[in-house]
Amino acid sequence: MKPARKATPPPETVTIERIGAEGDGVAHLAGGAPVYARLTLPGETARLRPLRPRGDGWVAEAEAIETASPDRAAPPCGHFGRCGGCALQHWADAPYRAWKAGLVAFALRRAGFSPPDPLPFRHGLPGERRRMDFAARRIGRRIVLGLHAAGSAEVEDLAGCLVLHPALQALLPPLRTLFAALSALRREGSAIVNLLDAGPDLLLRTDGPPTLDDRTALAQFAADHGLPRVAHAERGNEPETIALLRPAATTLSGVAVRPPPGAFLQATEAGEQAIVEAVLAGVPEKPTGRARIAELYAGCGTLTFALARRARVTAWEGDASAFGALRQAVNQGGLAGQVEPVARDLAVQPVSAKELGAYAAVVLDPPHAGAAAQIGQVAASGVKTVIYVSCNPASLGRDARVLQGAGYRLRAVTAIDQFLYSARVESVSVFAR
Repeated sequence: MKPARKATPPPETVTIERIGAEGDGVAHLAGGAPVYARLTLPGETARLRPLRPRGDGWVAEAEAIETASPDRAAPPCGHFGRCGGCALQHWADAPYRAWKAGLVAFALRRAGFSPPDPLPFRHGLPGERRRMDFAARRIGRRIVLGLHAAGSAEVEDLAGCLVLHPALQALLPPLRTLFAALSALRREGSAIVNLLDAGPDLLLRTDGPPTLDDRTALAQFAADHGLPRVAHAERGNEPETIALLRPAATTLSGVAVRPPPGAFLQATEAGEQAIVEAVLAGVPEKPTGRARIAELYAGCGTLTFALARRARVTAWEGDASAFGALRQAVNQGGLAGQVEPVARDLAVQPVSAKELGAYAAVVLDPPHAGAAAQIGQVAASGVKTVIYVSCNPASLGRDARVLQGAGYRLRAVTAIDQFLYSARVESVSVFAR
């Protein structure tokens, strides 16, 4: 028998204790159950209406803020509160930044380290975001284009976006018109846009195949709006380039790279530079002789080519498209003697401790889930320096605990706010033994 569904508690007035890892205000109901409410702030008295279970507690809606925090700010975007892209525009800058740095510090403390207080923090600014994944919906004759609404599969139709680079904001109206004309968009799709040096690189995903008229429209869209490339992928299929007007290229640490359609790139140029600077600051200053650096989860080379200025690099990457772009950049950039790309899925076949023991440093930039399959080999390798780039404090803390158990100490850490007003935060942690 299925356990009986627990009864939803009635609305209750509570005091918000803190902001949780998802950007929600956290409090406790009179019976002791935790409750999570968007758009609330620490110290506020709020009347909350529980909506649905979450773990041993409840997701709730704030029916009223009865006593507001002095740190409450007027949200600068008219979409805030409905759009799920931003969670914390209603919080003043100073406590918001301290909270983001605190997420990283808390994760490292739980792993057994003593991070600096205050923890170095590189803040983001509006208008910097150069990568976005827009959702599209056809509703009758209307196209809705934007980001998912908070906690919902619905899409908030965006007139503009505070955090988005102006070059990508300018594409919103013509993209809406384009989707309206495409037979390939039956009910839903998406538009992933990367702002490269060559211009906005567009990957459209739809729930139907493109017709000849669709292909003509996509090629014309690229020409009309200065896009180097437009690619398309029907649901479940690999991207197909529809129009290529010039190389879809960007520069990473002085090396020309041609990322695949929809490739992962750092969200902002300033954030990328801050990550590179923090990584290079952690690399041994004089890796002399035959010293090499091992780079794990190299992607298209965001860190690879910066590291190659210091020492020879072996760069492992498991995604076939990203690896192809990395290898092409190495070969065309004349770096074959300085960078050795290796194709390997590190979740399936981690680089062994024995292999890593030959390197002066290990740099890893794993996905959101972290490096669970790989970190034990890194810890067992005895390598003197480990530099961990993270986009998720929870997985950072889990993996850092493995390093702490192997005798590593925390030498430096920097938090980087690439995802302005969201609950996400990047960090670079340098461990040594």
